[in-house]
Amino acid sequence: MARPTSEPRGVQLVLIAVALAFLALFLVAPLVVVFQQALEKGLAAYLAAIREKDALAALRLTLLTAAIAVPANLLFGLAASWAIARFDFPGRSLLLTLIDLPFAISPVISGVVFILLFGRQGWLGPSLAAHDIKVVFAVPGIVLATVFVTFPFVARELIPVMQAQGRDEEEAAVVLGASGWQVFRRVTLPNVKWGLLYGVILCNARAMGEFGAVSVVSGHIRGLTNTLPLHVEILYNEYQFQAAFAVASLLALLAIVTLVAKSVVEWREQRTISRAAAAAGRSDE
Repeated sequence: MARPTSEPRGVQLVLIAVALAFLALFLVAPLVVVFQQALEKGLAAYLAAIREKDALAALRLTLLTAAIAVPANLLFGLAASWAIARFDFPGRSLLLTLIDLPFAISPVISGVVFILLFGRQGWLGPSLAAHDIKVVFAVPGIVLATVFVTFPFVARELIPVMQAQGRDEEEAAVVLGASGWQVFRRVTLPNVKWGLLYGVILCNARAMGEFGAVSVVSGHIRGLTNTLPLHVEILYNEYQFQAAFAVASLLALLAIVTLVAKSVVEWREQRTISRAAAAAGRSDE
């Protein structure tokens, strides 16, 4: 029986060491610097920077934007992935291409597009102004920009999962008399729940950390249209370094929580796959 090829032990150790060095240099070290600078003047100064009125307003806006963008992308991702994975229809390839569009263009460019659409001199600007509707330099523009840059995440996680699952179980449920909603709720959704949760986690992380598109459409109005990343930029440009790092530490904590949640989801998904494989092996015996 042929044995799988493997690199010598020394090569493996070198590769592991290089990987750990890169992680320490580009991941651990920046996190350490952020928290070190944030706490440089003591815990009291750190808490004061976080509790400052504009910082709290930026945190509320960041959470509000994510609370709108993530459910919207969840619904879109479910609908798009189900349609793409289960049906053949004209424009299917075009839909796949459009889903990848935010990956292909700069977030700053997408923000400029929203200015051209909804700005005072934009295509829809005069009509919106006539009805006293403000999109650009207001919360709606920030939400729209965030939804745009984050909508591929859920769909791109679900499409391969649904394609790998196939249609057999759903077709069997239909033959047994299940309705479309019952098939989706009792067959499709349980089969893709871990991929769905994984996509939601990534989408939420990007929504909270988005800078480029939001920076263009926000107007940088303190206490009104600044999200946490924009507030950090303003503090840093004003040479309030400790306060800037204190607010940045909130984003760092959110990133750490996201990584932990991502790891838990991956572990649970792998555990579910292993149990299914073991059960299939026992049934074959």
